[in-house]
Amino acid sequence: MLFPDAPILGQVALSYCPIIDRHRNVMATRLTVFPLGQARWLPVGELLRTVSEVWPQDGPQVVLSVRCESLLADLLMVQPSANVVIEVPKFMAGDPAHRDDILQLAANGNMLLLSGRPNHPLPRELLGAFRYSIIDLADERRLDAGPPPPGVTRSIGFFQEGVTTIAQMEGAFRRGAIAVLGWPVDEAVKPRRGSSGGIRPDLQVTLDLINQVNNEEPLSVLEATLKRDPSLAFKLMRYINSPVFGLTVEVTSFSHAVMLLGYQRLKRWLSLLLVTAGNDQNQRPVMFAAVRRGLLMEALAGENAGSDERSEMFICGVFSLLDRMFQKPFDELLSTLPVPANVHAALVGESGPYHCVLELVRTLEGGSGLDVRDHVQACNLSMRHVNRALLRSLGSALHVG
Repeated sequence: MLFPDAPILGQVALSYCPIIDRHRNVMATRLTVFPLGQARWLPVGELLRTVSEVWPQDGPQVVLSVRCESLLADLLMVQPSANVVIEVPKFMAGDPAHRDDILQLAANGNMLLLSGRPNHPLPRELLGAFRYSIIDLADERRLDAGPPPPGVTRSIGFFQEGVTTIAQMEGAFRRGAIAVLGWPVDEAVKPRRGSSGGIRPDLQVTLDLINQVNNEEPLSVLEATLKRDPSLAFKLMRYINSPVFGLTVEVTSFSHAVMLLGYQRLKRWLSLLLVTAGNDQNQRPVMFAAVRRGLLMEALAGENAGSDERSEMFICGVFSLLDRMFQKPFDELLSTLPVPANVHAALVGESGPYHCVLELVRTLEGGSGLDVRDHVQACNLSMRHVNRALLRSLGSALHVG
């Protein structure tokens, strides 16, 4: 994938959030664009070219939420590719000046989302141009209700915004939401009755291998551990023989696979397995978030960082939601799971060189333009570098789930 580097990336602040469907899968990504300073004009063509490098026209959908009225007005007048979904705020949807552009985009096949509940009903023809509305949880009028009575429906389906917990996500779907916007990671899933909340037995082999790789145990020790979990051995063989490696000869032994991977990449693969191995459907968005955090922290390290630093920042991001997944505090979790000192400091002590970057990554998950700008400055990074890293990591996430 190309590494986006257009000048507009220094003129805007970006944040993102997933759009999660009823099956708890990420059906699209919402990319929010905030202007920086008093920029009077931003090039819409440059924005669309940059977006297309991550989400090509034959790729997954991306929702553009542009928080600059002039840039959004320009966006409504051009013809984006069909996978670009445009979010239109209620005040612009009700403005007669944009009526023809909205109708033309809908006629061309672009999905449009109506953000917010208009103060006055839209004409039927114009309302029909919007596929779904976006209703913020704070504005939801049916919080205490279940599905609407038979025969009573909203005029168009809706996405629920402002969802930050699993309970809120479940409530939105009970009320008939098509999807929710945001990562439901602010509330830990309650342990099942009778569960101690510890590492599940089926993950013990993965945990043991991470320990052994960290201690650089000999290959024979790793191989003996892997034999305790045939399904894990199968996953490793499938991974090493996947097209991403481009091997001309099939790898059939664990020792050969480890030799090709190396201990560093093996630890990375095992870390991903640890955070994506759950069977709880409600935990799937948390797993998606963990993977994206790892990729983003690695990208923020920059091309000039050493491989060890990039690897540590990846692990820091991936493991940053383990407390939510396993219902245990970080100090207890990391007593049995070895991590580098800087990762331990960030997750347990909220300190060290990676903590500021981790806070930035959390802010990029749907934060406001001002909050993103403040965290970028606190980390002594440039907005252009952060935006490039965000887009690069989101592009990489499309290939890992």
